[in-house]
Amino acid sequence: MIQALTKLVTFDEFIAWYPENSEHRYELHNGVIVEMPKGTGKHSDLGGFLVGEFHFEIRRLHLPWSVPREYVLKPDRDESGYEPDVIVLDRQQVINEPYRAAESIITMGSSVCLAVEVVSTNWQADYLTKLRDYEEMGILEYWIVDYLGLGGRRYIGNPKQPTLSVYQLVDGEYDLAQFRGDDKIESAAFPELNLTAQQVFEAGIVNE
Repeated sequence: MIQALTKLVTFDEFIAWYPENSEHRYELHNGVIVEMPKGTGKHSDLGGFLVGEFHFEIRRLHLPWSVPREYVLKPDRDESGYEPDVIVLDRQQVINEPYRAAESIITMGSSVCLAVEVVSTNWQADYLTKLRDYEEMGILEYWIVDYLGLGGRRYIGNPKQPTLSVYQLVDGEYDLAQFRGDDKIESAAFPELNLTAQQVFEAGIVNE
């Protein structure tokens, strides 16, 4: 993560500052604007693979959902704002969002069917800050796709290995299920999804 500005700002100041048509992604972490590192080819391939799988399920099941790009999640606290690698929104709920008429901003957890973060070097934000804030927002399901096994041992075990963590909101708190190798991913958002953890981790790999 690369710090973009040192002045502490509010969420509204962050949105007003955000450059239009920027080649970079930015997030607001505890009042500090940070430039997010560009995803590697593999990182981008994983995100694109999941977008395609989710689109297929949405069309197949005729769900009133969408998988948009470049939406910012605003937690309850005013000093943070995040742009997930993948976000699935409920179009019927999004119409109630207070910012939606002017900005691509989500403030209500009920609007989000699923948020996904693909882990890179800043894994602490995914497992700590975003996990806490997404839970507080009431986001129903949150995936952390740690395809390189970068997270701390207390999060993915010892020895560390590629792990897909699925957090599902139950009575206001996240329950955790983790998937590795040939484990079939269990998702409340997409209960008929037929994917293993390894299929996700290998997305984008071309067989010789």
